[in-house]
Parts: sequence; C-alpha cells; structure tokens
Amino acid sequence: MNARENKIPRRKTRQVKVGKIFIGGDAPISIQSMTKLPTEEVDLVLRQIERLVAEGCEIVRLAVPDRKAAKALQEIRKGTDAPLVADIHLNYRLALEAIDNGVDKVRVNPGYLREKEQVQAVIRKAKAAGIPIRVGANSGSILRAGEMGRARLSGMAQAMVDRVADYLTLFEEEDFGDIVISLKASDVVETVRAYELMAERCDYPFHVGITACGPPSTGIVASSMGIGHLLLEGIGDTVRVSLTGDPVDEVRIAKRILQGLGLRGFGPMIISCPTCGRCHGDLVSIVQEVEEKLSTVSLPIKVAVMGCEVNGPGEAAEADIGVALGRGHAVLFRTGMVVRKVRLQEVADALLLEATSLPEE
Repeated sequence: MNARENKIPRRKTRQVKVGKIFIGGDAPISIQSMTKLPTEEVDLVLRQIERLVAEGCEIVRLAVPDRKAAKALQEIRKGTDAPLVADIHLNYRLALEAIDNGVDKVRVNPGYLREKEQVQAVIRKAKAAGIPIRVGANSGSILRAGEMGRARLSGMAQAMVDRVADYLTLFEEEDFGDIVISLKASDVVETVRAYELMAERCDYPFHVGITACGPPSTGIVASSMGIGHLLLEGIGDTVRVSLTGDPVDEVRIAKRILQGLGLRGFGPMIISCPTCGRCHGDLVSIVQEVEEKLSTVSLPIKVAVMGCEVNGPGEAAEADIGVALGRGHAVLFRTGMVVRKVRLQEVADALLLEATSLPEE
C-alpha cells in the first residue's frame, strides 16, 4: 500500500479537545471549515454543516456577529453533533452566550477583544464549561489594533507574535491552558514566519492557514504553499483552507494537502502524467473517469494513470496499482509489475476492480 510511514516529525504540543476531536499531541491533523451563511438561518446552516461533515470536515466554525447569531447556536447545537466553534471578534458577551448555547470552542481575536476584564470573563466562562479557546490573530486586525509601528520596525510576523504573546499572559494569569493559536496573514511568507517564531515560544497547538487568499484559482496555490510549508516543518495541528466560494471545496483541498504529504489518507490518490506527443489515448477523459469510479474506494492507495510506456510501470513503480496506455490497449500493473492488458475503454473499471480487491492493512 502507498499509505507509507510518514517521515515528517511533528512539533510536540499539548493537546486540547474540541467536542469529539482532539487537537495537538499525537492526534491526527484535523480539518476545519466555516459556514458561509447567516448563522441565524438555522436550517440552511445545518444543511451546509451536513455537507461539510460528509466531505470530511471535522470541526465547523460559525460567525457570531450579533445576538441573533448567538441565540441561533442553541438550535444548531441540537441539530448536529459536529464540533462547533463560535467566531467572536468585537463583543465579549457574544462569546459568553455562545458558550451557554453549547459550542465546543470559541475563537477570540486579540486585535479586537482587548479589554482585560472582558477577556477574563470569556476565559473564566470557557474554563467552567471545559472548552478551549482559539487565540486567532490576523494581520488586518493586528494593524487595526495600533501595531503598525511595530510591524514596520520588526515585520508583520513579529508584530503578530508579540501581540499574541502579550495576550497569552491574560490566560496564564487565569491558569488556563486549553488554547489553540493561529497567526494568519494573506501574505504566505509572513504567515509562515509568524508560526515559526511562535513555535519557538510555546507548546500550544496551532491552527494553520492563509487568510483571505482569494478565489480557488489563487487561494488553492497560496494555501498549499503556506500550509504545506508549515506541515513539512512539523508545524500545524489543525488546518483550514480559506477560499472565496463553497466551503466544501476548502475541505477537499485540505484533504489533498494532508494526503499529498502522507500525513493522512482519504482514499485513492491518483497520479497521472501531464501528457505529451507520446500519449496513446485521451488521457484526460480516462483520468476523469478513473477519479469518478474510485471515489467510492476508501483505501488510501496510490493509483497511476500514465499515457505511454515511457511513463508507465517503471516511472510509476511506487504506485499500488496503475495503467500505462498503449496503442488500442493499456497494461495494468501492480507496484511496477505488469499484470495484464485491458482495452482503453475498460481502464476505469479494471482499476476499480483492482482497488476493491486489495487487502486492507
């Protein structure tokens, strides 16, 4: 199987629990997303949460900008067992109400919620309820909080880290350690640097992502570079890909990032050549059909679909199963060894049969 032993050493962190999901420690890196509808539209929000969970989302965040949204959390909580996070920015009372209404974590932004007494009230409420808090900083809110001078002198990454470090003293004074930290900017380099700097200063688990990185055409690239870079360094305990669009796409991309790094398995990973003048068939259509057919397979295997004998069994020997197209046929192979020939129109079905015949480890 291609579910190879992961060789990326993880940063050692404490562990917190969000509903039924653990973050940090030796827990798998979890996937988050956020609902993109007014929170008070309970039925629509629950349907979106259902779609997210079906795709593999493990923690769902909801915006809580006002009392209507905070009140709606009570009904949303009744309608799903997904771990829920209340996203709070300006009004600490909304955090208190969200906790009363059953959320599993609250996110507070140190660039907005700054009054010591208000922060203490949220900490004490969360502590009594036994839920964690995400200290979620982003570059825009830090600048808004008057850190422009510091950012110009030391850089945005350092400014975010310093602001969060100062903020954490309020939590430490309350002996509260169930904390998750995020330090996001739309700039990939500044984001990566901020997490690297913070990793040197604490053992809290990190929620990683690139904020406001745009539509899928650009956001997927920025998220993959930033999140992927951090994960390769062993930094990151839960991830959120932020895209302008359907949140289900965020979950799909997060899964692909984690699977591409060998950190988690979510069914088959298809590798295919880019095609060239040697290609013996309509590889694009064949790959699309293979992807569709294998969507029902749960084994984390690597499947190769190659356009010619040059890119065939030899160059795809690390795949668990695969095909290489020839003139009017394809050769099917397992771990680089040819098994049999199949007709081009039978490639997807043949790979599905092979995939479902492999033993589970």
